[in-house]
Amino acid sequence: MSPDLKRKVLLFLAIFVISLNLRPAIVSVGPLIHEIRLDTGLSSTVLGLLTTFPVFAFGVFSVLTPVFTRRLGIEGTMFLALIILTIGIFLRVFPTISLLFFGTIILGIGITLGNVLLPGIVKNHFPANFGLMTGIYSALLGIGAAVASGVSAPLSEGLELGWRWALGVWGFLSLTALLLWMPQLKQNAAVKARQGILKSLKYLGSSKLAWSVSIFFGMQALTFYTLVAWLPELLIDRGMSSVQAGWMLSVVLITGSVGTFVVPSWASRRERQRLPVLIIVIGEIISILVLLSPTLFIIPFWMAVLGFCKGSSFGMALLFIGLRARDTDSANELSGMSQSIGYLIAATGPVIFGMLYDLTKDWTIPLVFLLTAALIKLWSGFRSGYNEFV
Repeated sequence: MSPDLKRKVLLFLAIFVISLNLRPAIVSVGPLIHEIRLDTGLSSTVLGLLTTFPVFAFGVFSVLTPVFTRRLGIEGTMFLALIILTIGIFLRVFPTISLLFFGTIILGIGITLGNVLLPGIVKNHFPANFGLMTGIYSALLGIGAAVASGVSAPLSEGLELGWRWALGVWGFLSLTALLLWMPQLKQNAAVKARQGILKSLKYLGSSKLAWSVSIFFGMQALTFYTLVAWLPELLIDRGMSSVQAGWMLSVVLITGSVGTFVVPSWASRRERQRLPVLIIVIGEIISILVLLSPTLFIIPFWMAVLGFCKGSSFGMALLFIGLRARDTDSANELSGMSQSIGYLIAATGPVIFGMLYDLTKDWTIPLVFLLTAALIKLWSGFRSGYNEFV
């Protein structure tokens, strides 16, 4: 094996494991919310912050990622991201509410850096296969999330680890990713930015296309993190056990990983991406309407449809970053803007959803809130689907 091929294989393996790490720390909360509520006595609105805090960190630190890459390099910043993620996860094991929330904020910063860096890393090292690689690593994000959501309740109840270690066990996975990324530090070099952050934001802020990509990213992320936080609780209220509800969230995430792989690969070969956007939004709307019904009839099927559409939306959001940028620098800048604005939008989702439920004691108004987000996503996706560059 040539040195160049060996480096590519090691890089692919590292990206593989990093991708598996960027969702479990967040999605493992949803299946455990009922248990956390009983143990801590926290309200639905406050518990929504366990999902909102990391998503808010995504929004704030996404745009600041170039500050780190200029000092530490891309590889060095990814290394720092994995260190922060690991520390944040293990902090939540300690039996204090303050460390539960502080660790959640810390791990959110680590995930943020990884989220922003991955599209640029893939575009730089796999330019000829950007659509395929985007599908692969975004599918792995879904697989990691699916496993975490499915096993969280069994880890807590079946293995009697308790909800704190059911959250903390994912620190060992992030530690593995940290070790696998270390060989990439040999290639590390400080990034010389083409332009400053403020200048970049001013330039992108004047682009309607960049705003469309950002809003699309925000709407799909808002729905995703809201469902991650509250879907198990909704299904438990409908009569499911916590373990069954956790596995229903896994169905959403597993089928989502299929969508993230299949749809971006297909959409990247099209001159425009408006048809894929239309299909996935229609499927999402129908699935949410099904959740308005109090019955659990064929709910696994509709959760599979919802998951496929949600995963496809995420894959399309990442694809738009690459397709609407001319080069790696532009991709990193657009990635920072779209993820910063997008995740700030998304951070409101779990709290608003929980607050609407606290106010109404019913799931109808919160689900109408998600339907509204889907319609906004349809509009922004149509605009992002034009064959143009920012």
